[in-house]
Amino acid sequence: MGKFVINNQSISLTQLDEVLKSGVEVVVSDEAKAVIDKCRAYLDHKGQDKGKLIYGVNTGFGSLCDTAISSGDLEQLQRNLVISHACGVGEEVPDHIVKRMLLLKAIGLSHGNSGAQLQTIERLLFFYNNNIIPVVYQQGSLGASGDLAPLAHMSLPILGEGEVYFKGEKKASTDVLNEFGLSPIVLRSKEGLALLNGTQFMSAYGSFAASNAKKLWNQFNLIGALSLEAYDGRKNPFQANVNEIRNQNGQIETAKVFREILNGSEMIDRTKQHVQDPYSYRCIPQVHGASKDAIDYCAMIIEREINAVTDNPTVFVDEDDVVSAGNFHGQPLALSMDFLAIALAELGSISERRVYKLISGTRGLPAFLVAEPGLNSGFMIPQYTAASIVSQNKQLCAPASIDSIDSSNGQEDHVSMGANAATKLYRVIENCYSIQGIELLNAAQAMDFRTEKSSVKIEALRAAYRKDVPFVDNDIYLHPLIKASIGFVKAMR
Repeated sequence: MGKFVINNQSISLTQLDEVLKSGVEVVVSDEAKAVIDKCRAYLDHKGQDKGKLIYGVNTGFGSLCDTAISSGDLEQLQRNLVISHACGVGEEVPDHIVKRMLLLKAIGLSHGNSGAQLQTIERLLFFYNNNIIPVVYQQGSLGASGDLAPLAHMSLPILGEGEVYFKGEKKASTDVLNEFGLSPIVLRSKEGLALLNGTQFMSAYGSFAASNAKKLWNQFNLIGALSLEAYDGRKNPFQANVNEIRNQNGQIETAKVFREILNGSEMIDRTKQHVQDPYSYRCIPQVHGASKDAIDYCAMIIEREINAVTDNPTVFVDEDDVVSAGNFHGQPLALSMDFLAIALAELGSISERRVYKLISGTRGLPAFLVAEPGLNSGFMIPQYTAASIVSQNKQLCAPASIDSIDSSNGQEDHVSMGANAATKLYRVIENCYSIQGIELLNAAQAMDFRTEKSSVKIEALRAAYRKDVPFVDNDIYLHPLIKASIGFVKAMR
């Protein structure tokens, strides 16, 4: 198995996913090591000038930015920063998100503008490569001045503090370090700030969300096409001409995808008794397409962020300049993740409406998609479940980015709340998989009442699905089928 080498070239979201899924070892290139060491040596030299205050190097933090720290206390200052900022609460961050955080933080610090020592970056990668996952909590970041609390929890174990998951068990970090014969890292000037300032909590969630948003969009198209077939829908709304004159890229792409999915279908080409379909079918290009445009935009912003230097202050060695600015502010991510949550929630919303139509007892389908409605409730209540989830998504889509609360004695007086946008978005994604599973459950059931065949792609989906989820003749315990259906859509490729 090969290695992924951090060499300060841009990494795409697709490449990031490939690295994470492949399990390849991640290492720092010799070129990146050189710029890391150069920046560290520069900061050590600057720190010898006792007459000049440099924020985070020889000063306190936040509103204590004008408080000088003696040279003998600089290492203790950085350690104090990390342990005092580990104030997270709430649910634990999923392991796979924390692993993204470790990788993204190592990438960010490797640009040679942060002053981190190579040993610190390589310890982060050691944790990543050996699946040593720090325990991090979801609540505590304001999404400005960096993701302070969650990044502090991520950083504690390299100092021999806090807890980690290793080989399926939660352990004290000291126990795991001892198991590998490692000593805790001793931070040098600015290093604690380099670790804590940054957007890696937000961008870890954001990069995961961007990847899953594209997957959800593709699958909502395929499952939506099955629903269209089951509902005896018309293909006219997906014609190229009518969509091209709208001049919206996502809409044009959606219609093209549906034409490809439906190509060769007997069902779509049969004579229709109705002139037009409800909006949840007829306006799929417009609704799915708008979400696709939003997904593409948000992915662009997130991809920029994972390749950025987002800590503070920023070090420019060749210009002999240490700049205290605000690259840690999460506003680009906060706005994008709020936007992405809305775009995904709308895919779920129109999906639930298609389910509602499928169980309505029209277009030649039995009421609630069961042979003897009345005696059987059939698929009445899965639609309730989908409606409940759609409603929760609407509540979760209240934007976090429009809020701000003053902190640090007024020094940090506008924050992004992007961390809250991130965790809300994660829940919207999980909810969308559940809605998608329910639509597929209903669409497959409805299509089984049809005699005509659909396209090759849709018939392949039906065949694969029926291996996991059976047709329902009479009322049965539906939760296991819904759970299996959700598992199926999550596992789709």
